[in-house]
Amino acid sequence: MKKGIKIVTIGGGSSYTPELVEGFIKRYDELPIRELWLVDIPAGQEKLNIVGNLAKRMVEKAGLPIEVHLTLNRREALKNADFVTTQFRVGLLDARAKDERIPLKYNVIGQETNGPGGLFKGLRTIPVILDICKDIEELCPNAWLVNFTNPAGMVTEAVLRYSNIKKVVGLCNVPVGIKMQTATLLDVSPERVHIDFAGLNHMVFGLNVYVDGVSVLDEVIEKMTNPGNAMTMKNIKAIDWEPDFLRGLHAIPCPYHRYYYKTSEMLEDEMRAANEEGTRAEVVKQVEKELFELYKDPNLAIKPPQLEKRGGAYYSDAACNLINSIYNDKRDIQPVNTRNNGAIASIPDDSAVEVNCIITKDGPKPVSVGDLPVAVRGLVQQIKSFERVAAEAAVTGDYNTVLLAMTINPLVPSDKIGKQILDEMLEAHKEYLPQFFKAVEA
Repeated sequence: MKKGIKIVTIGGGSSYTPELVEGFIKRYDELPIRELWLVDIPAGQEKLNIVGNLAKRMVEKAGLPIEVHLTLNRREALKNADFVTTQFRVGLLDARAKDERIPLKYNVIGQETNGPGGLFKGLRTIPVILDICKDIEELCPNAWLVNFTNPAGMVTEAVLRYSNIKKVVGLCNVPVGIKMQTATLLDVSPERVHIDFAGLNHMVFGLNVYVDGVSVLDEVIEKMTNPGNAMTMKNIKAIDWEPDFLRGLHAIPCPYHRYYYKTSEMLEDEMRAANEEGTRAEVVKQVEKELFELYKDPNLAIKPPQLEKRGGAYYSDAACNLINSIYNDKRDIQPVNTRNNGAIASIPDDSAVEVNCIITKDGPKPVSVGDLPVAVRGLVQQIKSFERVAAEAAVTGDYNTVLLAMTINPLVPSDKIGKQILDEMLEAHKEYLPQFFKAVEA
C-alpha cells in the first residue's frame, strides 16, 4: 500500500498556488502529502516555473518530505492521483478583460462570473473541464475532483450532467469570507459562528446566523445597515445596502448580489473604473506582475502578504479544509457546490447547488434547508436556469441555445441586445470556442 497522498493541481502556475501550498504545509500532520504535481499549459510555463520553485522552497523551509513536480503533461501528472484540483483560466486574463469590456459597450455589466462575462467564461471552461474528466476517469478513477475554476457553479453543473465523474466538489471562498466578516462585525472568533448557507455559487444567501448555537441574524442585519459594514471582496465595489431592504430581505446577501439588486450603481462604477484604472482583469494583470516578481526572489520561502490583493482571501483554507475533511472523514460542516439531492426544495435534485454539507470520506452530504424564502427563490431559480442552459450550450455549440442562455440572464435587458453582445463576444473569443464554429466552417 502506498504511503501518503498524491495531489494534482491543474493551473499550477496560478498566482494562488502559494496559498494552496501554505495550506497543505499547515495540515501535513493530518494530510500527509507525498507528491504535489503542478500542471500548466505551454503559455503558462514561465509562471509555472516561478511559482513551482517558490512552492519547492516553501516545502523545503517547512522541512517536509513533499515532492513538488512541475509538468506540462497533464496525463503524466494525473496517473493514480488521490485528489485533482482545478484552478485554470482559459484564455488567461486577456480573455477576462474582453468579458468585462465588451458588455459595457452595450450598457450591460461586464463581470467575470455574472451576466455575459460569466456566460463566456463558462463556454470556454466547460469543454476543457470535461476533457480533464475523461483523463481522470481513465487515469485516476478513484480521485476526487475539487474545482475552484469559475464560474464554479456552472462548471460543477456541467461535470455532474455531462461527465461520468461522480466524485466532484465545487469550491468558492465567498461563504468563508462572509463567515469571517460576520465574526468581525460581532467581535467574536470565527469558530463560534455558524451560518446556514443556501443558494448557488456567487448567488448564496446566509439564511440564519448563530453564535454558540443562538440565532443572531437580526443583530447581524442591524450591524450591516451601518455605513461601511457591507460585506464585500477585493474585486467587488463595497456599495452599502439600503437598510430597509436588508431588513426586508432578512438574510445575508453575498457580495455578488449587488450585481442583481444594485445593477445601475454597479454598472456606473464599472464604467468609471474601466475608463480610469481599467477593468478588474487589467488591474489584476498588474497585481500579478508584481506578485510574480516577488515570487522570483530565491530568498522568498513563504506566501507573500501581497497575495491578499489578488482577491482570494481564505482560498487555501477552504480548499485544504475540504480535502482534509474528505481524507480524514471529519464529518464537519462546510459550504460547497454539490448535487442538490433534495437539500433545496425549489431546485431540481440533480442540479448543482451551494449549500452547507457534512463532509465525509464519501464526499459532501447536503444539509436540507427545505424551500428558499419566497423573496429570493425566483432569482436563484432564474440563475439556475441560466447555468443549465449555458452548460448545454457549451457542450452542444448550438447558437440558439447560447442566445437563450444570454437572454434569460437577469443582467441582459433584451434578446436584441443579448444577440448583439453574443455575436461580438463569440468573434472576440473565437480561438477558445471551436464548438460554435465547427459547423459554420464545415
